[in-house]
This record gives sequence, C-alpha cells and structure tokens, in this order.
Amino acid sequence: MPQDFPSFNIFKHYLVPKHEVLSPGERKEVLEKYRVEPYKLPHIKTSDLNVRVIGAKPGDIIKITRRNL
Repeated sequence: MPQDFPSFNIFKHYLVPKHEVLSPGERKEVLEKYRVEPYKLPHIKTSDLNVRVIGAKPGDIIKITRRNL
C-alpha cells in the first residue's frame, strides 16, 4: 500500500458513501438505461482517495451509493 494511503479503512466512516467500479455488463446497462455517452456522466478526479483505493482507472464508471441521513 502506498505511503499516502490512510492507515485505516476510509469506507468504514459513516459519511463516506460506498464506491464500486461497474463491470462491463453493468456499464452497458447504465448507458442504455439513461441513453447517455460516458463523457456525459459526472467526472471524478483520479486523485480522489476513494477512487484510488478501489483501483478505478480513467474510463471506468463508478457507482456511488449514498445513505439517507
């Protein structure tokens, strides 16, 4: 694990929503459901710690599941 990663699991904090990279099948499903191209989806920086921890790469679609507080 790189030194700049936190020494604790950031996803266990109650304010951090669940992040997951979509599989190719899920990706296709989402794009068809919303009738959009990938470049029209919101962007998230590759330097975002959550993105780096889950191992997402440019071009991946990330599903963020937020809880209602």
